[in-house]
Amino acid sequence: MNTDNDQARWAAVDTYVTDLLAPADDALAAALADSEAAGLPRIAVAPNQGKLLHLLATTQGARRILEIGTLGGYSTIWLARALPADGRLITLEYSPVHADVARRNLARAGLDTLVEVRTGAALDTLPKLEAEGAGPFDLVFIDADKVNNPHYVAWALKLSRPGTLIIVDNVVRGGAITTPHPDDPAITGTREMFDLVAREPRLDATAVQTVGTKGYDGLLIARVTS
Repeated sequence: MNTDNDQARWAAVDTYVTDLLAPADDALAAALADSEAAGLPRIAVAPNQGKLLHLLATTQGARRILEIGTLGGYSTIWLARALPADGRLITLEYSPVHADVARRNLARAGLDTLVEVRTGAALDTLPKLEAEGAGPFDLVFIDADKVNNPHYVAWALKLSRPGTLIIVDNVVRGGAITTPHPDDPAITGTREMFDLVAREPRLDATAVQTVGTKGYDGLLIARVTS
């Protein structure tokens, strides 16, 4: 069980690393402040995790990025800043309120020409992206309702190419992912996602546990091989 001392230590290390390697600028700080003022849940990625997403997208040479779960656009800003001038990021958000906050945050960051926020249930929007020929995407970041994680990964695979990177956040759930018969649908959905990835021959993947200001969790990283 995590103690208050554990959480304080994790948060202190996050602060140390963030201050040195991922300091906030005006656009990022304002995105968090405006999200909180609008009453959005405080579940955006931590700054050092946002920097990780940025580095992965940059290393990937991503020109097209798909994000499932926008919230207030904080992670979207980190990802979009990795794009070239002619790049494109499409982010899907269920809540119109969240989407409006994200659009304002992205405009303030000067990224509204690179990013399109689409509102509605992602499982309704994803088939439309396929029909439009919006893919293939070079990187897909999944951070939405955990119940549908297996469906989101399956769609990410449909909209990918060999070499695409698929990242799924919050996959450890405080260690509860090891519960064989969980009562929590979010854990059930995440376990089903792991099962899908494990048996999918086109994916080469791993998952890492993380601790920090967001507590004890982790993320999955998968590369599309064929």
